[in-house]
Amino acid sequence: MKLPPLFKLVLAVSLLAACNLAQAQAFDAVRLFGVPEGAGEGTVGVVAISAYEYTGSDERRMLLVPSVDYRWKNGWFAGVANGVGYLFPSRPDMQYGVRLTADFGRKDSRSDALTGMGDIEVRPEASVFFNYLPTREIFLTSSVRYGSGNDRGGLQLDLGAGYAKQLAPRWRGALGVAATWVNGDYLQEFFGVTPEQALASGYAVYGPGSGLRDVRLNASLNHFIDDRWSVTGAVTVGSLQGDAADSPIVFESTPVSGVVAVSYRF
Repeated sequence: MKLPPLFKLVLAVSLLAACNLAQAQAFDAVRLFGVPEGAGEGTVGVVAISAYEYTGSDERRMLLVPSVDYRWKNGWFAGVANGVGYLFPSRPDMQYGVRLTADFGRKDSRSDALTGMGDIEVRPEASVFFNYLPTREIFLTSSVRYGSGNDRGGLQLDLGAGYAKQLAPRWRGALGVAATWVNGDYLQEFFGVTPEQALASGYAVYGPGSGLRDVRLNASLNHFIDDRWSVTGAVTVGSLQGDAADSPIVFESTPVSGVVAVSYRF
């Protein structure tokens, strides 16, 4: 299958921006709206993010990063929001496909709390997704991602549901809930403490098993300045669950993150 001519350019810029997003970008769902005009359409902009140094940290982190996404009419898409993938032809109320995302790992230099824990390397993730849109306002999302962690064995299952509504001619709001289940390899990598790490860090040895990592509530508001420019604000409140919440490296189990984005559609 021949790639679109702009694919490499969008992919390169997207991955550069995504590497800066790190903890803020979860790739937990594919969000594709409407049908592209002409051969394709995209958005470019800047995003201000208030997040944390790592999942479980109580140290806040502020980021200002570029964002770019493009979607081709033939089904290909690439960008910071959804990764790189292909949407198969389907009914209007269904979306399904394959994609390549990334897990950005974790550097132990990011926080004093991670001293001795070692680095978790950046890894590509193979992913499949399925969305169901029973009405214009209600959407259900699902995604499976595999390949995170130093041993490339991390598996994540993301499930979500939301409600979006046009509040006024140029205002649109949305509310949603999501949850992520992960396997034991993922939890051990990101929340566990091996005997070697315990000696280097001072934490007690901790071996978590597979289970629900977290649940999240989110709200967003879009203002369409005109047909091209828009401003988006979003807040997410999370809650770590089970073995993830009990990890000795977790100091904040109910993180609150926020995003403000300005984008231009082309």
